Amino acid sequence: MSGRRQLFRGARLIDPESGRDGPGDLLVEGDRIVALGANLAGNGDAEIIDCGGLCLAPGLVDMRVQLREPGAEHMESVESGGHAAAAGGVTTMVALPNTEPPVDDVSVVEFLARRAREVKLAKIHSYAAATKGLNGRELTEIGLLAANGAVGFTDGVKAIADALVMRRVLAYARSFDQLIIQHPEEPSLGHAGEVTEGEIATRLGLAGITPMAEVIMIERDLRLVEITGARYHAAHVSTAEAVAAIRRAKAAGLPVTCDTAPPYFVLNETAIGDYRTFAKLSPPLRSEADRGAVVAGLADGTIDAIASDHAPWDQDSKRLPFSSASCGIVGLETLLPLALELYHGGHLALIDVLRRMTINPARILGLAVGRLASGAPADLLLFDPDRAWHIRPDEFRSKSKNAPFDGRPTRGQVMRTIVDGRTIFARDLSGGAPR
Repeated sequence: MSGRRQLFRGARLIDPESGRDGPGDLLVEGDRIVALGANLAGNGDAEIIDCGGLCLAPGLVDMRVQLREPGAEHMESVESGGHAAAAGGVTTMVALPNTEPPVDDVSVVEFLARRAREVKLAKIHSYAAATKGLNGRELTEIGLLAANGAVGFTDGVKAIADALVMRRVLAYARSFDQLIIQHPEEPSLGHAGEVTEGEIATRLGLAGITPMAEVIMIERDLRLVEITGARYHAAHVSTAEAVAAIRRAKAAGLPVTCDTAPPYFVLNETAIGDYRTFAKLSPPLRSEADRGAVVAGLADGTIDAIASDHAPWDQDSKRLPFSSASCGIVGLETLLPLALELYHGGHLALIDVLRRMTINPARILGLAVGRLASGAPADLLLFDPDRAWHIRPDEFRSKSKNAPFDGRPTRGQVMRTIVDGRTIFARDLSGGAPR
């Protein structure tokens, strides 16, 4: 191994895989970590990076991102998404297949991989569509797509609604040991409304979506997992009943995992306010009881991962009457500070918050990232867990600014992001602007 040497000195090293959490140094040579420990020597030729006691952890692994390229690059591109990821401490992200054209062909998988190599920012992997055209009918070539780099299969922001099609998808994926990711919302119930069913929906005069739309789809799928034995992942879980169903499935030994996103544990349905379309999501923001159940599911390990659920939209898609506005918010640049609210609120230890954004998603997806160990990729995140600041969407590096967190006070800020030993984002440790 040869290449540029960097010595990160005086850090608080946090590695969720090994359980390490304490002071130390980390030595990088080229694109790999070569040593961790106390008082490491750089042999005189290493660049010394004084961490000043800040946290040095594996770079974040974001398993649910919409990049809009190809087809809608005016909302987000591989390059702008890469810059947003860098500013958010995300070193690996996995893109959903709902582009134009959709990722249902090897050529589109290869296109995204090539674009990621060209921009040289965060690592980008791609899911492929589970059904052709994301139409929920005809299966894609799962084996061929997996052999060419797809790390999982999903119809993105659409549920695979037909039970027979879903059974076939699971059975086909099982033969290749591939992961199926579901958007868990029963469409005939989900399409009936805009916000979660309840008092606020009634007061605003908006059609409600029953929270049962989520658990109905998950419980159906879990029965199909029993039949097929396929690996199944429920995305952005948001309700108490869904968390309970997944907890039971795990206890029964089913190969089931799930994730959630920060809005579902830092906000509830009151964030809609008076028709705030920037708080319109799919699934919708839920009740305070559901929010609490998501926090509990993260604390006890039922919910394996935290993903940004990054969904960039332009002004024309969001500044509309509530029923006409698109669903989703940007999340790459707020993933870390919002997740750290679980730590500052006393719900999870810092290492456990990071576990749900590093090694857990990496293991679910079979990616060799998300850990601090000799020989591992030098994908690193240096951050201050206590640094106070206010979220300002206008300052986001993402092309889109649709987030309901404008002015929100938060604690925890990315100071440096490193991918394969290359610094792709750095903030002046004295408080200056990023470069």
